Amino acid sequence: MPKKKAHKGLAKRVKVTKNGKVLGAKTGFHHKLVKRPASRKRQARELNVQGQLRKTFLELLSA
Repeated sequence: MPKKKAHKGLAKRVKVTKNGKVLGAKTGFHHKLVKRPASRKRQARELNVQGQLRKTFLELLSA
């Protein structure tokens, strides 16, 4: 049986912390960054994925 591989596209976009949190970035925040305050840009970087989506992400990343 072949080895299970992690989803490389998702691995580049999402980080799993030591405690199992899944951190990602909100969509659409890669342009028009000049007019946004720094606090809003930080919040866009630190999206905590929860619920069924988190479960799916962890399943795709487990190798």
